[in-house]
Amino acid sequence: MVSDPRERDASPRIVLDTNVCLDLFVFRDPSVATLRDALASNAVVGTTSDECRAEWQRVLAYPVLRLDEAARAERLREYDAAMHVFDDTRPLDVVLPRCADPDDQMFLELAARCGARWLLSRDDALLQLARRTKREGWFEILTPRQWVESHIARRHSGEGRNPGP
Repeated sequence: MVSDPRERDASPRIVLDTNVCLDLFVFRDPSVATLRDALASNAVVGTTSDECRAEWQRVLAYPVLRLDEAARAERLREYDAAMHVFDDTRPLDVVLPRCADPDDQMFLELAARCGARWLLSRDDALLQLARRTKREGWFEILTPRQWVESHIARRHSGEGRNPGP
């Protein structure tokens, strides 16, 4: 894992909440195949934190997922291959809105700290903050479907070759 994705290249950073990670790494949802490809090709840099990674490990052990030890280890390996730990714990220089779900605040903070262009979620508590985070110029909060649609549109328009804001 790379400790600071800013050292990699100019590819935009993206933060994925746990449910999006489940879609990618556990359920292998075809609707996020474009996201999987973008991560694999480094068109975007998947960014996580120690706290988000620890939550991912906890979720993998949920009995409802029915993952045995080997399957959990494989999903964690896939996550680690796609996501890069960003470990900057300096205080934020912006005042982020409070998420109605306190468990999701860490994703907002990570997106702000690492300079992510996008935070992907299907969680209503995060999505309700999308207008504000975009208006403030911090990052966009999108559903995976919205991101896939905009990514495809950017590629067709040629913007994908220049990932600036």
